[in-house]
Amino acid sequence: MAKTLVIVESPAKAKTIKKFLGSHYTVKASVGHIIDLPKSKMGVDIDNDFEPRYITIRGKGPILNEIKKEAKKSKKVLLATDIDREGEAISWHLANALNIDDQNSCRIVFNEITKSAIKNAVKNPQRIDLNLVNAQQARRVLDRLVGYNLSPLLWKKLRKGLSAGRVQSVATKMIKDREEEIKKFIPEEYWSLELEVEDIKQNNMTVQFYKDDKGEKELKSKERVQQIIDYIDGKNLKVSDVTKGEKKRNPYDPFTTSTLQQEASNRIGFATRKTMAIAQQLYEGIDLEKEGTVGLITYLRTDSKRIGEEANQHAIDFIKDEYGIEYVNNQKATIRKKKEVSIQDAHEAIRPTDVMRTPISIKNNLSNDQYKLYKLIWERFVASRMAPAVFDTINATLNCDGYLFKANGSAMKFEGFFKAYSYATRSKDQVLPALVKDQTFHVINSNPKQHFTQPPARYTEASLVKTMEDLGIGRPSTYSPTISTILSRGYVVKDGKNLKPTELGVLVTTLLEDYFSKILDIHFTAELEKRLDSIEDGQEEWKEIIREFYTPFHEMIEHADQHVEEVDFVEESDELCDACGEQMLIKYGRYGKFLACSKYPECTNTKPFIKKIGLSCPKCNAGEVVERKSKKGRLFYGCNQFPECRFVSWSKPVEERCPNCSEYMTIKRLKKGDQLVCSNKECGYKRKLKAEEQEKYD
Repeated sequence: MAKTLVIVESPAKAKTIKKFLGSHYTVKASVGHIIDLPKSKMGVDIDNDFEPRYITIRGKGPILNEIKKEAKKSKKVLLATDIDREGEAISWHLANALNIDDQNSCRIVFNEITKSAIKNAVKNPQRIDLNLVNAQQARRVLDRLVGYNLSPLLWKKLRKGLSAGRVQSVATKMIKDREEEIKKFIPEEYWSLELEVEDIKQNNMTVQFYKDDKGEKELKSKERVQQIIDYIDGKNLKVSDVTKGEKKRNPYDPFTTSTLQQEASNRIGFATRKTMAIAQQLYEGIDLEKEGTVGLITYLRTDSKRIGEEANQHAIDFIKDEYGIEYVNNQKATIRKKKEVSIQDAHEAIRPTDVMRTPISIKNNLSNDQYKLYKLIWERFVASRMAPAVFDTINATLNCDGYLFKANGSAMKFEGFFKAYSYATRSKDQVLPALVKDQTFHVINSNPKQHFTQPPARYTEASLVKTMEDLGIGRPSTYSPTISTILSRGYVVKDGKNLKPTELGVLVTTLLEDYFSKILDIHFTAELEKRLDSIEDGQEEWKEIIREFYTPFHEMIEHADQHVEEVDFVEESDELCDACGEQMLIKYGRYGKFLACSKYPECTNTKPFIKKIGLSCPKCNAGEVVERKSKKGRLFYGCNQFPECRFVSWSKPVEERCPNCSEYMTIKRLKKGDQLVCSNKECGYKRKLKAEEQEKYD
């Protein structure tokens, strides 16, 4: 009996699906794209109305032949690629290669790789969505036109090996602009004043200066703070107003692709690329002891927050049984963006395929990283269906002869979704004593603090993804590859979690800004993204968008080619060549700076460029501390006398020594301000970096 051929993208997915379908089905994997634009040339016929010139990808011929062979002896072919634009395009290419009419109901879609989802999809095949295909074609062609025109210009004017892209160049510009903001930032001094106060029953609390009787709230100098401290010395503070209330904290929505990337970065320290790789494994299937191979989460590339009715009810039942009916949020709405309706209603938020598979119950079947990410996704989903947390609040104003102080407190009344979501940020409000009007307190301690306004924080992967999403730049599937690209190209480096532009990144971006300002304009890029999305809804014709874009873009290319001056990427160094004794030059390669002999090509000696930070090694004192990179590209610091001296530090060491134990100090980068931290963990000394020190240690 002839079988039905099901074609998926990955072998892991094929293995999982085969188990559900049985002996009457053959499941083959295309291993991603089989047909695509060529790598070696643009592959877009500009003179023929931007017609794409697709080819079989090099090395994929045997896979395609095997699929064709299997298709010929099958009674039916079902295309089961991913439920996004790219997956739809892969199905379309396969249909063309197998001579399947695109009006044929050969496409099956499913949001999760579970038995019920697969069986239901097979029973309900549909036509290939040509709007989705054209949306993907538009993005591919547009990115080719930008990349394959800009990159050769960069090779000609700067150096070979450089690249530019429609979204990656905008992302690099955002990081560069933020760095410029930080450098231009001038810190301003301000102060805060906290008082520890106590009543006659020895109930104490902390109050903060709010304003004086003239309405002045800012404390700009130490003298002004001391004036207030001296004035209230020996006087009582009287409660002038007490407001009691209740506030609710609503649960988080279940994950979309971007929020998963952000939360995984912030809570469990995963880079966006790692998050997507682990999520793909959880989606395609994990071998469980009692069930065999099964997909643990729904499709990982989505901007939907919607949850299907069945999954929602299962979550509610679980919450009732596990926590009690009072923890169920019966008012929780399923949120749908307008554009979600027109794509495939199979799209949901990222959630576990079965809420009964608690993280702890399958922990032994998961790697450590898989467990961490699954736990995050599972908890977020369950919490999203739970009732809000409820807090009793009390806010009081205390008066001391015209100086007003505030005290804010809260206490959790009902745990709500906090019960399930261990990653939720807890309130730091103090618990206040019972307060009534005219109650008096005396000061037992004053705590003035000097502060300086802080520059905007450097982007992290998480904050860059959030900003790109907020601005409408790129789409869920592009965030991770965009960040990976600008890191691998050497335009951006990681300093801890922070993203910083390199000299090369600044130079390339500055050139693009000067001659291609429209391409790097955030609003233009966001508007173009919206138009590309409109193709999915059938509202715009994809080639029309390409035509409108290409004419002015081509004029920019021609203008830049005539006016951009070539830049020589060479700097002098203070090192001499080990081979011939001549001066070494600092040159740029694809992977960053390196040293090359100035007598090239007579002398071809090269060696790695090692950046010294101007500090003697704190361990051996004979060497110097230099920047190095791990195999994964993470920056660290070591002695240039390695392997004789094995000093190493992930944090940047500084000249200052610890006042407690005399060990060397390092810089710890934090969102709330950088710190100098003692390298001796047993000592534990740390202090906040002063504003005037920030530039010195950057």
